[in-house]
Amino acid sequence: MADNNLAIITHLRAQRISTFTPSGPNASEYERSVATANLLYRFTRPACVVQPENRDQVAKVIKKAKELGVPVTIKCGGHSYAGFSTTNEGILLDLVRMNKVDLDVENDLITLQGGALWGHAYKAVVNGRHNGIIINGGRCPTVGVGGFLLGGGLGPFTRSFGMGCDTLKEATLVTADGSIVTVSDADEPHSDKGQLFWALRGAGGGNFGVVVDFKMAINRLQNAGGLVVAGRYTWFPTRADEAMNEFMSTMETFYTTDWPEQITIDSSWLCDLKQTNGSELGVRFLVYYDGTKEEFDALIDDKVKQKNPNLAKQLKRRSLAEKSTRFLHETLASQWSEETIKAFPSGPETSHKLYSSFVFKNDDASRIRSVIDIIRQEMAAFRREFNDGESGLLQVTWIHSGGKASEKSPLDTAFPWRDGTYHAYIMLEWQEKWLATDMRGFMQKFKEKLRPLSMERCAAFINFPDAAFQPNASETAYYGINRPKLQRIKQLWDKDNFFQWNQGVRLPQPTAPLPTEEEFKARMARLLTINKPSLYISGGGFPLSTPSFGLVSESSPASPPSLLGDDGEDGSLDDEAEIVDIDEQWDSFDHQAASGKIDYGAFSRGIVDLSSLGF
Repeated sequence: MADNNLAIITHLRAQRISTFTPSGPNASEYERSVATANLLYRFTRPACVVQPENRDQVAKVIKKAKELGVPVTIKCGGHSYAGFSTTNEGILLDLVRMNKVDLDVENDLITLQGGALWGHAYKAVVNGRHNGIIINGGRCPTVGVGGFLLGGGLGPFTRSFGMGCDTLKEATLVTADGSIVTVSDADEPHSDKGQLFWALRGAGGGNFGVVVDFKMAINRLQNAGGLVVAGRYTWFPTRADEAMNEFMSTMETFYTTDWPEQITIDSSWLCDLKQTNGSELGVRFLVYYDGTKEEFDALIDDKVKQKNPNLAKQLKRRSLAEKSTRFLHETLASQWSEETIKAFPSGPETSHKLYSSFVFKNDDASRIRSVIDIIRQEMAAFRREFNDGESGLLQVTWIHSGGKASEKSPLDTAFPWRDGTYHAYIMLEWQEKWLATDMRGFMQKFKEKLRPLSMERCAAFINFPDAAFQPNASETAYYGINRPKLQRIKQLWDKDNFFQWNQGVRLPQPTAPLPTEEEFKARMARLLTINKPSLYISGGGFPLSTPSFGLVSESSPASPPSLLGDDGEDGSLDDEAEIVDIDEQWDSFDHQAASGKIDYGAFSRGIVDLSSLGF
C-alpha cells in the first residue's frame, strides 16, 4: 500500500492537482485539512490530502485511485459527528476549493459545488438582498452542503418546505469508474440514473460517488414581508419538586403539541457539570417562524400560555421579527454559536465528544413522557458519576421535524424516517482524556434505555451518526425499509465497492439458507411478539420473496429485538461495538478556522454573523 500511495501522490502532482503530505513543502495545508475539534479523532493521518479545483480533477483522482487500489475518503464541510470525514489510510479528498455558488433567483434555482458550505449559499442571498428567499439548508453556516443534502438534510425550515433533499433537482457526481454523471428529478424513476437520484436523497454520502455539483430549488417565505421571527431562551427550573414537576409536565405537553408547519422550535436539554445555579438541568429553545411577530405571539399564547404562562412570556419576549437576510447573516449563526465555535479545531473549545441519535414520533404522550423521564434520570446520574471536579456536558438536542417533511412516503427517497417529529441526539463532551472509557460506558447505558423508544425501536439519523454502530445495525438504523434497494443500487453503480466506509451502504449480501423448522420456531418465539407488520424494516437474512421475520413494531415489548443478520444469525441492533482504536475516526472542521479568518471575539461579544465566520 505504501508503494501505491507514493505512486498516486507522484501521479497527482504531475497532473498539477494540489496534493499535500505531512512532510512535504506545504505540510501546513495538510495539517489544516486533517485538523479536528473533536479530540477523539485528533491523530488521524491519511497518506495525503488532495484538494481538487474542478470535476475533471476529481475524476482523475478517482480513476487513478481505483486503478491503484488506494482508498478515498471524501470531505466536504467535515462535520461528521462520528469522524467519517477523515481517515488513517489513502487519500483524504478535501473539496474545500470547490465552493462556488450560483444563485438564479429568476428561475428559483441555486447551484452549489460539492465543497460549498451553507455560509457560502446564505452569503449569496444576503449580498443580493433577496428578502423572503430561503435556501433549504443547514442551521450551522459552517456545515457542508454535500453531507447535509446527501443525508436527507434537517434545516430550520424543514417543516415548511420538506427535507433538504426534497428540494434537490439535480446532482452531478464522479462515479467509481471515473465517469462524470448527472442525475435529476427528470430521470425515469426505474432507470439506473433515476434510481441513483433516488439513493442520493438520503443515502448519498460516500456511497455511490463524489458529488461535485448540486442544483436545488429555492423557496419563498409565505408572509409577504419576507420576515422571520427568531429567538432563543434557556429555561433553568429550580430543583424544588413542585418546580420540576411543572417543568416535566410542560415539556411533555410541548413535545406532543401539534405545531403548524410555519414554526420550528428546537430544544436542547443541558447538564453542565460547571453549572451550579440551583438547577439540575436546563432547556434551551431556538425558534424560527415564517410570519409576523403578532402572529407568532398569538400562536405561542394558544399553544403554551395555558400550560405555562411564564414560558410563553419568555418565548415571546426573547424573539423578534427581522428581514430574512438579516436572519441568515446574523441571527442563525448566533443561535447556534456554541455548536459553531466547537467545530473549529483552532478555536478555544476543542474537546472530546460522543454522539448518538434517535427519531421520535409525538403521537403518544406516554412514550414522550418515558423519553423525558429517562433524560432527566440520566442527567442526574451524570452529575453523580462525574462529581469530582471534572469538566463535562451532557446535552440532548431535539431537532424539530415533521410538517412538510412528513408528507412524502418513506419510499419516495432513500431517507425513510418521514413520520418522525423530532430527530434527537445525545452529545457527551469532556476535556480530560482519561475520562474516555467512563464516558463511553455512560453513553452506552443511556442509549440502551432510549433506543427502544426510537421509531421502530432502532431509528437513527445518518446526519447525526453513531460511530459505535456495527455495519449491519447502521444500515438498518439509518435506512430502514430502503436498505435492500440501496444495496441493489450500490451494485449498479459501484459493483467493486470502491466507495466503502465503516457505516456505508454495502453490496447485497449472500442470501442465507432458510432456517429449519426448529430454527424457525425458535426465532419466531424470540422475535415475533408483533401485532402488526412494520413498514420500515425488512428481514435481514431471507430472500425478499419470502416473509420477513425481522420485523418490529411500535407495539413490541420494551427491550430491543434481535434482527436476523446477513449471515442468518441473530445480530442485535443495540449490540454496538466499542471503538477500540479511536484514531480511526474524525470530526468536524472548516478550513477557514485555521487560516485565521475566524473572529473568535464575536462569540464572546454575542454577535456572530457570516463575516465573523470567514464568509
